[in-house]
Amino acid sequence: MTDTITLNDGVKIPAVGFGTFLIPADGSTYKAVREALDAGYRHIDTATAYYNEEEVGNAVRDSGIPREEIFITSKLWVSHFGYERALIGVERSLKKLGMDYMDLYLLHQPYGDVAGAWQALEEAKKAGKIRSIGVSNMTVKIWNVYVPHFATMPSVNQIECNPLAQQKEIRKIMGAGNVKVECWGPLGQGNRTLLENETIRAIGEKYGKNSAQVILRFEVQEDMITLPKSANPERIRSNLDIFDFALAEDEMNQIRALDTGKPSHDPDAPGVGEYLISHYPIND
Repeated sequence: MTDTITLNDGVKIPAVGFGTFLIPADGSTYKAVREALDAGYRHIDTATAYYNEEEVGNAVRDSGIPREEIFITSKLWVSHFGYERALIGVERSLKKLGMDYMDLYLLHQPYGDVAGAWQALEEAKKAGKIRSIGVSNMTVKIWNVYVPHFATMPSVNQIECNPLAQQKEIRKIMGAGNVKVECWGPLGQGNRTLLENETIRAIGEKYGKNSAQVILRFEVQEDMITLPKSANPERIRSNLDIFDFALAEDEMNQIRALDTGKPSHDPDAPGVGEYLISHYPIND
């Protein structure tokens, strides 16, 4: 069983989840999620725009693990933003997953009628269809436009985050409302500069751990939820094997010092919302 983090609404979420972004819905997602569940993961992260919610749901059912023991996250796509469309999007995700409720549901991208979509998520939470609600890819600028006007505070903001891009500015603002970071790309999306970093390697040698395990352990000790993704059974298991050691404060500081302040994705860049809507159409 993995360690958990308590969200600001009291819901407990496993600190390490299994990400399914870019795993195809050709049986590959089903296979990877079954591998992850067999390895001990109890938190699976999917999204409408990953096109694989159905395979995630099938894998969870076929695992034989009781539904209440598995934390399921999905995300509403921008094509379903706005109050009425978002209500439809929630039902769509539930149907695709084949589930009565989701543990966490996020506004996947902060563009379009964010306020209307958020209102729909609040309603779905009150109706018991979602246990926790949150946002994703919100920068300081975007956060300040929307979140102060929300009736309820998000439980998480899922953003690109790893030792080279630690998102310190937005984390400070989120901390005021005890909003947790969920890290997508927690291993730098295979960035060799990160995985081959000498500081991280040296710390790993001390504990008999690989660089990925040190990075994920750092993120968990920073009180962040981390979502490593792999279709490789050995790496799937290895990425969860981080709860038998702890980094010392000086080691944490060494890794904190690696921050460049420059994530690879810039949600504030002009035209991002338009690009996402046109390239990832979800019309039903």
